[in-house]
Amino acid sequence: MSIDRSLKIKGALARHRNVLTRAERIEQLKDEERWSEDDSLLGLPKVAHRKSHAGRKTADEKAKTEAAVTEATAEASGAKEKES
Repeated sequence: MSIDRSLKIKGALARHRNVLTRAERIEQLKDEERWSEDDSLLGLPKVAHRKSHAGRKTADEKAKTEAAVTEATAEASGAKEKES
């Protein structure tokens, strides 16, 4: 079995990977208190490893933001025309 290319380069370990090494899985199981030193290293339980998206907006929030930006732009251009 070949080694995953994300594991070959040390700098690649900083980004999100879908595949965890055995040590990373054990570490995460310890954090979740699902691992003890008596457990076998083989046949580890699955570990949820999700990439989180901070600040993801729904379609409604996105539309409101775009409308607010459009209004602000229109007001700013209207103020410039009045100055001229």
